[in-house]
Amino acid sequence: MHHFMMFSLLVITGLQVSVESAGIRSERSIDRHYRSELTVPNGGSWGSWGHREMCPAGTYAAGFSLRVEDPVGPREDDTALNGIRLHCVYTPSLYHHYSSVQSDVGSWGRWTDIKWCPSGFLTAFQLRVERSQGDGDDTAANNILFRCSQGTLHGDGTNWGDWGTWSQTCEGKGICGLKTRIEVPQGRGDDTSLNDVIMYCCD
Repeated sequence: MHHFMMFSLLVITGLQVSVESAGIRSERSIDRHYRSELTVPNGGSWGSWGHREMCPAGTYAAGFSLRVEDPVGPREDDTALNGIRLHCVYTPSLYHHYSSVQSDVGSWGRWTDIKWCPSGFLTAFQLRVERSQGDGDDTAANNILFRCSQGTLHGDGTNWGDWGTWSQTCEGKGICGLKTRIEVPQGRGDDTSLNDVIMYCCD
């Protein structure tokens, strides 16, 4: 009996330790200090903002992928861009070890292949957004364009709406986190999903 008690106590404390250390690791990246926020003026206004999600300390976003619902056809409900994922690395151009972060994500579509900066990190972005369609089918954000330390990366999103202006450019090393504005499913056949995004820059 005594041996059994000892054993179960060991198992329980061992479990507690692993849970705590995993928790601390994710907290640290969420609370990572950032230098500035990048915003664009043309984001959609439906939905609510998710949590800020940051790359692990010491890493910066060098690539991204999108969750996109392909056009579903006339008189159907298109949602277009549903999510953005940042892929974070310590060293530019070393892409075999990376961490992925995302804020809130809509429920439609599939994730596109990762696009990586030719060199450096992501430093600015531009959003393609469809204006409110009145009684028509609203899609809000459709696509995103990123500027890298060198070169630009074009998302594999959809083509409704217009490109806005560039965000400011990171003064620090690069983009290190994001927060998305997502409209939850409306249940009445006109969903927009992702509306807007804020990117964070770190030194």
